[in-house]
Amino acid sequence: MSRGQPDEGIGSSLGDAVSEPGGTGWATVDKTVFGVSAGIILVVCVLGVVFTKPVGDAAASALGWVTSNAGWLFILGASGFVISSLVLAFGRYGSIPLSREGQGTEFSTLSWVAMMFSAGMGIGLMFFGVYEPVTHLASPPPFVDAAPNSADAANAAMAYTLFHWGLHPWAIYSVVGLALAYSTYRMGRGNLMSAPFQALFGKERIETKGWGKPIDILAIICTKFGSATSLGLGALQIAAGVSLLTTGKFSDDPGTTLPIIIICVLTVGVVFSAASGLAKGIKWLSNTNMVLSAVLVVFVFVVGPTVFILNLLLSSVGAYLANLVPMSFHSAVFGGGSWLASWTIFYWAWWISWTPFVGTFIARISRGRTIREFVLGVLLVPTAVSILWFVVFGGAGLKLQLNGVDIAGTGSEAAGFFAALQQYPFFIGSALVVMVLTAVFFVSGADAGALVLGTLSSRGRKEPWKPLVIFWAVLTGTVAAVLLFVGGLGALQTFTILAASPFVLIIIGLCVSLYVDLRRDPLRQRTLGPVRTSSEALGAVPFTNPTAESPAAEAAASPLDGDGT
Repeated sequence: MSRGQPDEGIGSSLGDAVSEPGGTGWATVDKTVFGVSAGIILVVCVLGVVFTKPVGDAAASALGWVTSNAGWLFILGASGFVISSLVLAFGRYGSIPLSREGQGTEFSTLSWVAMMFSAGMGIGLMFFGVYEPVTHLASPPPFVDAAPNSADAANAAMAYTLFHWGLHPWAIYSVVGLALAYSTYRMGRGNLMSAPFQALFGKERIETKGWGKPIDILAIICTKFGSATSLGLGALQIAAGVSLLTTGKFSDDPGTTLPIIIICVLTVGVVFSAASGLAKGIKWLSNTNMVLSAVLVVFVFVVGPTVFILNLLLSSVGAYLANLVPMSFHSAVFGGGSWLASWTIFYWAWWISWTPFVGTFIARISRGRTIREFVLGVLLVPTAVSILWFVVFGGAGLKLQLNGVDIAGTGSEAAGFFAALQQYPFFIGSALVVMVLTAVFFVSGADAGALVLGTLSSRGRKEPWKPLVIFWAVLTGTVAAVLLFVGGLGALQTFTILAASPFVLIIIGLCVSLYVDLRRDPLRQRTLGPVRTSSEALGAVPFTNPTAESPAAEAAASPLDGDGT
């Protein structure tokens, strides 16, 4: 069989090929999903501007309730998603392709990794790359018995940093992206967050009766506040760099005026990038990110404490793996609730709030990958890059902090990266690279987010109406600016957790839906048990009508190999 030509027998055993909703322009927009989600977001923005203090106080009260009563759900859910991802990768479903038979991949592996990495957490790496490790060193987590600025505190600081940026966030992205990719490319459903739920409730209820619309609306709202948090952090960091280069010193209270101006300027770049389309815009920016990031890593590794960084790599990975289970299940039952809310729960909520965006985006670029390839690619490659990033930049910060340079206490949270670079040669050049890199992450992340929001609000179109994409791009910048105006970094964290809280349940539902679909897939590898004929096995699959001699029956008896051929 030719690789480029799908086998009709096997293809017919799956869902129909994904078809674009009819119509053009405004007719492609789902008026209910778009109107309700955009309306709620705009109302929150207006209330935040007009009633700044009451909105801030109400959000803080709601945050206290969520972290006190639902913090356990975030902690248990995140760890459960890691286990689910590993089971899917190494279990009997691993060889199933995320496509119909014969369909190849759309992007090269290098571009695939670059795009999902820059979309997943680019700005966060820049903001927390130095700041988080040195903060945990200067003020160790309550679950660590170590003196501040000690060797034990440094080891624990790196372990917790890698914990927050390693397997857990990418496992969250993995389960959502996999459910969407399987539903879209394997089952032939629409590219919507609600589409996988057809496995549980049926197509008529989800699509015709509108049961899926609340899911898509919640996904848009969750994505909007999660992506706005990242853009707000990026604007704060660029503002810290601009302030340092123009005044020669860090500010403890940089204010919000300059970050909001930066958001407005970069949003213009987002609009141009979004209008250019996926291949021209996001792909080019993602590859640019990768090159600039590599240059910055090599520079700090060479001019910084090279031997210390190499030793730290081994120590950090060992501490991370040795403490992975205890860190995964720490709760506030015996104290530490404030720290968990500021760090672990915030991170898990942040990643969860990004899952509609990152999950949909990763699914969009992953056609043709097998389940094993998808999970291992999404889970391990970005985790390895995150470890390298934090060991190099966090290690540089730790070494300076241990040597008496107060990186943790220099200026605002956004100043940590610049405070470390200031101790090395070519500071102005490296600071400019950091700001450019953050700006490119800002544009590429907001660009990809606008594309996904356009898809979610236009019945799953892979290439949504460009004016709709531009609207979401502008609104993302608006929300980021409003959250900074309401309360700076604290407001970004607060609204992220609040927006993500109900979406934990949606992700759990996606996991269940995916499992139900996979149980019916004719290519799943069967475990030992009672002997059943191929036609009996496939007869239980609702999207197939096999005969004893059909290619689909042959496929059930002989699962695909790793690349779907």
